[in-house]
Amino acid sequence: MRTALEISINNVHLDLGAGRRGTDMGPSAMHVAGLREAIERLGHKVAEVGSVRVQSLETIETPGDPRNRYLGPVSRTCAQLARRVETAIRAGRFPLTLGGDHSGAIGAVGGLVKAHQGGRVGVLWVDAHADINTPASSPSGNIHGMPLAVLLGHGLPELVAIGGEGASIRPEDVVILGARDVDPGEREMIARLGVRAISMSEIDARGLVTCLDEALAIVQHDTIGFHLSFDLDAVDPLFAPGVGTPVPGGLSVRESHLICEQAANTGKLLSLEVVELNPTLDLANQTGRLAVWLIQSALGKRIL
Repeated sequence: MRTALEISINNVHLDLGAGRRGTDMGPSAMHVAGLREAIERLGHKVAEVGSVRVQSLETIETPGDPRNRYLGPVSRTCAQLARRVETAIRAGRFPLTLGGDHSGAIGAVGGLVKAHQGGRVGVLWVDAHADINTPASSPSGNIHGMPLAVLLGHGLPELVAIGGEGASIRPEDVVILGARDVDPGEREMIARLGVRAISMSEIDARGLVTCLDEALAIVQHDTIGFHLSFDLDAVDPLFAPGVGTPVPGGLSVRESHLICEQAANTGKLLSLEVVELNPTLDLANQTGRLAVWLIQSALGKRIL
């Protein structure tokens, strides 16, 4: 087991960045699955549990610009999360963010970077999607498809600014792992910026261990450590049915655990987020329980 941590949990009850309702209940599903008890069994201390305030969809008259739907409330939520993450890190606590849709990563990573005063931070983005669209390239206008572009400094200025002045992270410090549904504009952005993207096809061809070793080497090279952003739709829907954008052919349960275990083994994991759990689409909280198991692995749980 890794060194005992004081953990700050942030529940991000957000679904305004997604194309369908329900991810706002994701954090609650993880807590129902016994998250706090599971963390404490590892010897860690849950120092605080807080919820990020999100404006209710029912109080919003219009989504606004169709190229960046619900920009105002999503931006305010991410800014609030960034402040909470920054505060937790400065207090010596490990930030664990529970989503909520993936637009929350703008705040989770932005706060991490601010807390480390601009130090280079790597990002391991485990996801079926690249989430590197801009309003100009997005087919849907849903902000949960844009957070990685925003963190790299490409996107709406009010979102980019959440992490401070300019880009929060560098393209050479990022790896997208497990992608299998990438939009044409995202392919162009990945190629133009030089972001390393490892698809499920490449994982099948080369093996996860080889691909994961490469990914972890990249996110640690010349960085102070890295953030693990785990979108549950990276896992095959057979094992994680409770996600809003399922794509067949994803990671197995064993592969998902290996990613989290190896991230913990580096000793360089700075923060963790698990996102896109939609309990309205789940089966008896199957995906909620999986999320808790994966969090345990990322926090140091071992078989032997």
